[in-house]
Amino acid sequence: MYEFIKGTVEFVGPEYVVIENNGIGYQIGAPNPFIYSSKLDKMVTVYTYHYVREDINALYGFETREEKKLFTKLLNVSGIGPKGALAILASGEVQQVVTAIENEDENFLVKFPGVGKKTARQMILDLKGKLQDIVPDYFPNLFNADRLAANQENTSAFEEAILALKALGYSEKEIKKISSDLQKENLSTDQYIKKALQRLLK
Repeated sequence: MYEFIKGTVEFVGPEYVVIENNGIGYQIGAPNPFIYSSKLDKMVTVYTYHYVREDINALYGFETREEKKLFTKLLNVSGIGPKGALAILASGEVQQVVTAIENEDENFLVKFPGVGKKTARQMILDLKGKLQDIVPDYFPNLFNADRLAANQENTSAFEEAILALKALGYSEKEIKKISSDLQKENLSTDQYIKKALQRLLK
C-alpha cells in the first residue's frame, strides 16, 4: 500500500519514529529508531511495510528497500512476527544472519529474542538459498556514528538504549548481564545499542 513515506522526523522513541508528511504524523516501527536521532526536523525517506492483521494495523519502516525485502521474507517464516523480524534486523549484521541460515547455524539464530530451536529450523527451511537478491553487495551499517546526535547526555543515552533493547524483546536478565560494563562507557544511544547487540549475540 505504501512504498515509502518522505517527510520530516518529528519524534524518535525506543519502538518507533514519527514522520510528518503534509500535516499527518505517521508512527512507524523501526529496527533501531535511534538511527534517526540526528535527523530530527530533517527530511528523510522511509521505506514502509503496511502490516495488517485482525488485531494489528501498523507501519514498519526501513532505510533501504533491501531491509524492507528481508523483513518481508522473515514475516513469511512461521513463528516470526513483526517484533521478531525487527529484532533480527536491529543487529545490523545482515550478512551474519544470512550466513547462519545458509550454514544451518541454529545456535546463532536462537540468540535473537523470540527465536527458539523450532523457529530457527523453520527459518533455515524457508529461507536457505532464497536470499541472494538481498545480500549481494548489501552490508548495511545501521549504526554509523555520523548519524548520531552530537550532544546526547550519557545517562539518558544509556537509558534510551535499554528501553530500545526491551522493546526488541530482550529480557531484564539478559540486559543486566551486559549493562554494567556498557554503562562505564560514554556513548550515544545508537552506539550503546550496537555494542549491546554485539554482546547479546555472542
